[in-house]
Amino acid sequence: MKTRLEKDTLGEIAIPADKYWGPQSQRSLENFSIGNEKMPIEVIRAYAIVKRAAAVSNSQLGVLESKKADLISQVCQEILSGQLDEHFPLSVWQTGSGTQTNMNVNEVIVNRAHVLSDNALGEGSPLLSANDDVNKSQSSNDTFPTAMYIAGYSLLKQLTLPALEKLVDVFREKSIEFDAIVKIGRTHLMDATPITLGQEFSAFATQLDQGIAQLRQAMTSILPLALGGTAVGTGLNAPAGFAEQTIAIIARDTGYAFTQADNKFAALAAHDALVEVHGALQRIAVAMNKIASDIRLLGSGPRAGLGEIRLPANEPGSSIMPGKVNPTQSEAMIMVCCAIIGNNTTMTVAGAGGQLQLNTCKPVMINTLLQSARLLGDACQSFNEHCVSGISADTARLEQNLASSLMLVTALNPHIGYYKAAEIAQNAYANNLRLKEAALASGYVSADEFDLWVQPASMTGATE
Repeated sequence: MKTRLEKDTLGEIAIPADKYWGPQSQRSLENFSIGNEKMPIEVIRAYAIVKRAAAVSNSQLGVLESKKADLISQVCQEILSGQLDEHFPLSVWQTGSGTQTNMNVNEVIVNRAHVLSDNALGEGSPLLSANDDVNKSQSSNDTFPTAMYIAGYSLLKQLTLPALEKLVDVFREKSIEFDAIVKIGRTHLMDATPITLGQEFSAFATQLDQGIAQLRQAMTSILPLALGGTAVGTGLNAPAGFAEQTIAIIARDTGYAFTQADNKFAALAAHDALVEVHGALQRIAVAMNKIASDIRLLGSGPRAGLGEIRLPANEPGSSIMPGKVNPTQSEAMIMVCCAIIGNNTTMTVAGAGGQLQLNTCKPVMINTLLQSARLLGDACQSFNEHCVSGISADTARLEQNLASSLMLVTALNPHIGYYKAAEIAQNAYANNLRLKEAALASGYVSADEFDLWVQPASMTGATE
């Protein structure tokens, strides 16, 4: 492999000749060979938004030459378009401030700008300095959390929320479609009083909708950005007005209502807002785990289980049992939920991971948030497309289960009392009788009274 030599404050180091990163990136590569997790590309692209906005702002404030600002902006646009992805190879498991990723971005911008200015990579002095120009008015301590929040908010807005909202819409549609289908309800996995299948699906829609509302509320807490705090929150080496102006550019470029953090000391030292956002994702994961499990149960069998709904047959389910089809979308969703719930422990501990003026678990926090947001969004899209939208009701099975349920006896309580009704149900179960047979045998109820009082549809509370 051909290399070139570059120098930083620790001396010279060999770098692959065709890569745009510089000495600090190379040292990070060599010192942190840990795991396979690379810094998420969403963070890199968020950093490009920050660097471009900072360059424009620094130029307008008279502390950076306009030619340099234009070069920085040009390279940042290439980063945002995905042209330079291969030049950001650093591990998530690096310095807890994200400094090495900040410098990776700075160095790539410098070297790419050098090439764009008709120079050969590694030859001559670059037109830009990574620390003095691209990083002007900034620190890793304020730019990395700024990039974290931009990346997290953007992914949630662009992927996670739309997928969740579409799934809620389909659950609502199914609720309407199944509104008139009466079935037996279940508590403790045992027969209970009747509900409609539409009511059952309305619970899924509402549970998920409430989780979305909490997520939306939590996301407002990551709109305030740390930028302008520089090293410890004081704003040292940043010109007056830099934070306000740069964040206004970021808000304009992203279309999101980012603002300046009220207290930059807190914005650098802690990331409780990320913990809150991930907590909302965990709530949704808990909901989706229950919903996916319910759908799997309702579709189980199809002949020896509940079999009340039919799930789409997406692929063969067994390598040995011909014709077997499994509820694979529910299983995938449940596994995603397991991962997100586990990630919440990582996020909570990492959120507590810092001392004094700096949280030093930033990379793992944003990696965890982005992973959970991406998993949840992708899983909801898949669950919707390959399962929920294709669910149909097995009305014959629903009617059979409803007719054979002993809990319809609950409708007799107001007329003959709980204990007499329990006697009827117990006799029916012990002697394998239909509920009506046991009721008539008891002498407590006539046939006409039974038919009048025991009407499953009227027990659901549904209005016509």
